[in-house]
Amino acid sequence: MQSHRHRHRTGLTLTLFIILAALTTGIPATAAPATTSTTVVEALDRAAHPLRTVEPGGDTRDLRPLDRMIGDARVVGLGEATHSSHDFFALKARVFRHLVEEKGFRTFALEAPWSTGLRLNDYVLHGKGDPRRIMREEFQRDYLWWNNTDYLRLVEWMRGYNLRHPGDPVRFMGDDIAWTGPELYDAVEDYAADARPELSARLAELYRGLRPTVPTGAYIEQYLGLPYAERKERAARTGEALALLRREAGRGAGAADTEAYDWAVQQATVIDRTARQYDFDVEDPAQIAEAMRYRDRVMAANVVWWQEHTGTKVLLSAHNNHVGYVPEEPAENPKVQGAVLRDRLGAGYLSVGLTFGHGSFNATGRDDDAIRRWTLGPAGPGTNERTLDRVARHGDYLLDLRSVGSPADDWLRRARPTRSIGTAYPDGPHDIALARSYDVLIHLREVEAARLRDR
Repeated sequence: MQSHRHRHRTGLTLTLFIILAALTTGIPATAAPATTSTTVVEALDRAAHPLRTVEPGGDTRDLRPLDRMIGDARVVGLGEATHSSHDFFALKARVFRHLVEEKGFRTFALEAPWSTGLRLNDYVLHGKGDPRRIMREEFQRDYLWWNNTDYLRLVEWMRGYNLRHPGDPVRFMGDDIAWTGPELYDAVEDYAADARPELSARLAELYRGLRPTVPTGAYIEQYLGLPYAERKERAARTGEALALLRREAGRGAGAADTEAYDWAVQQATVIDRTARQYDFDVEDPAQIAEAMRYRDRVMAANVVWWQEHTGTKVLLSAHNNHVGYVPEEPAENPKVQGAVLRDRLGAGYLSVGLTFGHGSFNATGRDDDAIRRWTLGPAGPGTNERTLDRVARHGDYLLDLRSVGSPADDWLRRARPTRSIGTAYPDGPHDIALARSYDVLIHLREVEAARLRDR
């Protein structure tokens, strides 16, 4: 049986986790001193910028310090300490709307499949489809947390913005790979039929049996049940299809066809990445960490490709463990998406982590799929949140972790227990050094569980 505890490390379910639970156990957080000096709290208090609200709309002057922290970054990763708290989702919508209006950001990226993002993008750009239906069909299984009222309101705001600004639209993208919808296979084959018709028969043969014919959740379940040899054979075919497209389909194309060719290759690349994410032998413990490294690396590659080809600034929404620089569990997940983005973009990437003092969230239990509302009280002694809650001058606030004065700067660079909860609970706490993991931190005193749709 698959481990729910490890499911959130990817944000979705991968074949490798069928066995991962048998190979790993929870790593307890290292004990930290129970008290923190008053001078550390005072330094944090001096550096904190108050946050007026997490709710979208209204005056956003309180976010201007965030503008300065972002500077010229082209991609901003905005994390979450749980996968299903309203306050995190609402704040992302508020920050994105502000960055659209004040910093020229035009893409909201979500830890969701690439093809899902394209379906929502068609609605945002062209009004195609019903976002409620798209979210219901696409956000299944481990993605079901995104089918919430906050993200629906965000998508509807994005559509309204584009109706008011048709010449300068906002966009929606997904960077993940556990599912690739049938429309991407259609897009690749349609391009080949137009550009190089002689490739059509071979592409159809290579993609035979791969195009999904069942809903997202069922497709992932079925893929998980395939023998390793069959998963390996599928990845070989998607790789050959991608190589064929790269080698042959662009020949003779004029400058006017370059964009269409680039998009076709990217769609074929995503198809291949989905197959290769399942192309790890979970009987070999050494491949587990490589599977995790692969997934974060290609998620980052999808974001970079989108940013470069659309020319838009991107707000990337994902779990703290994906937008940060230091993995929570290095043995299982050696290099996370934020670290890859920093390597690729340098100062063009900024990481923003989120923490909370107390409150509620939705998650399954470790041993079943029943969704529950969990509530946590104030964090205990020795945790990062316990000290962050002592910053008394403000309620919710944000910190530029790169410029906090002494002695808090040293305190921020030391790892101590921190809440980081994925799709299942109990989970953590995990040892996290805030200033080594993020550039900016937003701390919320209290959060409440998100309202999930269709539940």
